[in-house]
Amino acid sequence: MTIVAGCDVGSITGKTVILDGGEIISSSVVPSRPLPARTAADTMGQALEKVGLDLKDVKYVVGTGYGRVKIPFANKTVSEIACHAKGAACLMGTAGTLIDIGGQDCKAIALDEKVRGKVKSFVMNDKCAAGTGRFLEVMAAVFEINVDEMGPLAVQAKKIVPISSQCSVFAESEVISLIAEENDRADILAGVCDSAAGRIISLVGRVGLREDVIISGGVGKNIGVVRAIERRLGIEMKRLPGDPQIVGALGAAIIAQEMSLK
Repeated sequence: MTIVAGCDVGSITGKTVILDGGEIISSSVVPSRPLPARTAADTMGQALEKVGLDLKDVKYVVGTGYGRVKIPFANKTVSEIACHAKGAACLMGTAGTLIDIGGQDCKAIALDEKVRGKVKSFVMNDKCAAGTGRFLEVMAAVFEINVDEMGPLAVQAKKIVPISSQCSVFAESEVISLIAEENDRADILAGVCDSAAGRIISLVGRVGLREDVIISGGVGKNIGVVRAIERRLGIEMKRLPGDPQIVGALGAAIIAQEMSLK
C-alpha cells in the first residue's frame, strides 16, 4: 500500500486527493481560510478522516495552488498549471486544450500532443478578477443567491442581457442597475456568464484551439459559464468524469505518486 496525496490551496477553496496504488480513495473540498496553512490542514484532515487514515500514513504529499508554499506538510510544491494538466490528462487523455477557471485567475493551457499531461504553452489572466470564481461569487451576492444556483438559472434565460463593463467592480454596479430596471434575472445572469466566458475565450485564442477541449476548476461546475464558452467557441466541450474542482489536487497526487517511486 503506497498512499500519497495532492493538496491544492486556492483563494476560495482548498482541495485534497488521496491515492492508494494509483486509485482515488478519498477527496475533499473545503472553504479557504485567511491562512493557507489552516486551509491545507482542514482539507487534508477531512480527506484523511473519510478513510480512517492519519497524515503519518501518507508517504508523499505534493502541494499546489496559490498557497502551496505555505503547506507545512508538503514534500514538494508544483505549479497549479502543471498539476491541472497532469490531472486532466489522467481523467481524459485525449484533451488538447484545457481551460482552468479558479477563484482568482483563469488559464488556457495547450497540452502536448505527444507527451500525456505535459504543458505545451499557456496564458493566464491573474491581473483582474473578471471571469473568475470570485467574480461569480460577487455577482451571486448581488442577486442574493448561492453561486451554485447561478448556472441553472442562467440557462433558463430567454435572451442574454449583455454586461458591457470589463472590470468586476463596474460590472457589479452595472448589474445592480439592470436589476433596478426590472430586467429578468435569468437574462441578466446569462449576461454575467457570457461576460465571464468572454474573458476565457480571449485566452484560448492566444494558445490556439485544439481538440478536445475540457474545463477544470470550480467554475467548471457552472453550467451557465460552460454553455456560454461552448456557444462562443462553437464547440461542445468534453465533460470530465467526477468533480472538475479537484483536478489540480489529483494532478498533484499523481506527481506525488511518481516522486514516491524514485
